[in-house]
Amino acid sequence: MRYSTRTRVLVALAVLVVLAAVALALSPFGAKVHAPKRTRPFLIGALNDSWGPTPQVAGLRDGLLALGYREGERFVIGVRFTQGDLAALPGAARQLVADGVDVIFADHDDAARAAQQVTTQVPIVFAMVGDPVGLGLIDTFAHPGANITGVADLHLELGPKRLDVFREIVPGLHRVLFPYHASDAYAAAEVRQLRLAAERLGIVLVERALRTQEEARAALAAVHHGEVDGILAPRCCALNIPGFVLEATQRGIPTMFETGFWVERGALAGYGQDFYHSGQMAARLVDKILTGTKPSEIPVEVNAKLEYVINLKVASALGLAIPREALYRADRLIQ
Repeated sequence: MRYSTRTRVLVALAVLVVLAAVALALSPFGAKVHAPKRTRPFLIGALNDSWGPTPQVAGLRDGLLALGYREGERFVIGVRFTQGDLAALPGAARQLVADGVDVIFADHDDAARAAQQVTTQVPIVFAMVGDPVGLGLIDTFAHPGANITGVADLHLELGPKRLDVFREIVPGLHRVLFPYHASDAYAAAEVRQLRLAAERLGIVLVERALRTQEEARAALAAVHHGEVDGILAPRCCALNIPGFVLEATQRGIPTMFETGFWVERGALAGYGQDFYHSGQMAARLVDKILTGTKPSEIPVEVNAKLEYVINLKVASALGLAIPREALYRADRLIQ
């Protein structure tokens, strides 16, 4: 059988294509490239100004476990905490970088700022940050930029509501002490929000700016029930202010915090974000980074899960009869 010239050309081209494909597959350039198997777990460095692991860190760990990561085999979390010393955060962040962590989990706005100051290479995932754009941590929620992303919350926006809830469960609440770190920019924003809310609610906000841990201890130890009707704790753990506020509860002063973590330890009530859930949300972002996505390409998420917790045992010790409506609205009642 005779073939036309056109047919012979097409057959020859087909043979050449097949031969080229075979040659490419056999060459080192055509072989499928496999990423080297990881021989050590991912190192996640948690950074905060607390006294140890926080609900956010616990949520991060549990979130990674839920995603299929095996602790010790696929990931390890190391926590560096500065016990209320904000000035020590940059040094702690530098140490995490020196330790070769794969991701920094910055637990709080001050920790996020410190991490951002010391590295532009190591990915940073933050949580417990109320205004990441205003603080200069990110460009926008959709496009955070650089090496950072995370989980924001509504702490600032919830400040007025927290004060209103406090008034609801403490009859006759008129003078409320708000102690805060004098050098903390976020605390200054808190003061501005609370000042406006207090004026609207007919509450006298007693502002107390503190500069050292010794000053904080002495100032809060000297507060007595006749001076104020309650104490509203700040978010920041700097100077151990929340710890000293908690001690005031034992002296008969009602206290309001932003989270159930402190209510479990003896505060009267807490209203705000569920920070354990913030950690769980952050785990998903960490997973995206560990599987190759750049932090700048991961939109910042917002934790809108709120928790209202009342410690009935503390209320009884303070002689408070919590209104039925408040009990119905509470997510948790600690007996």
